[in-house]
Amino acid sequence: MSGRSAPSSCHTSPIYALTVIFRLDYVQPMLDTFAVIAEPHRRQILDVLRTRNASVSELVEILAISQPAVSKHLRVLRDSGMVRVEPVGQQRIYHLDSAPLRSIDDWLANYRTHWRVTLDNLATHLSTNRPTTPQLTAE
Repeated sequence: MSGRSAPSSCHTSPIYALTVIFRLDYVQPMLDTFAVIAEPHRRQILDVLRTRNASVSELVEILAISQPAVSKHLRVLRDSGMVRVEPVGQQRIYHLDSAPLRSIDDWLANYRTHWRVTLDNLATHLSTNRPTTPQLTAE
């Protein structure tokens, strides 16, 4: 021991420690989800799968990128849990699984509420404080 004590600000209360653990447990999956959807082609794939299931060859045609590139993106999406694959004969049909996106939607809900209230307040302000337009008089 060096005889120096740690500053009191370095001590962590049990409540703070639990808060940090909870936050990391909550935030990490959301960060992983953001990392996955940061790539534009992956978002395009999710957009297609949101409206219909598709095979790799259909996705290659729609996205106009190579089959290996589509397969690489599908693997990342599959590993993240955002898509499921179902073998049908010789093809693999991909389906959207939106469960991992729920953490982002839950997080955004607070911001939607904030903006809804803010915009409602703006609408109220504008409707009660309408500028008067000068009347044009004929001269």
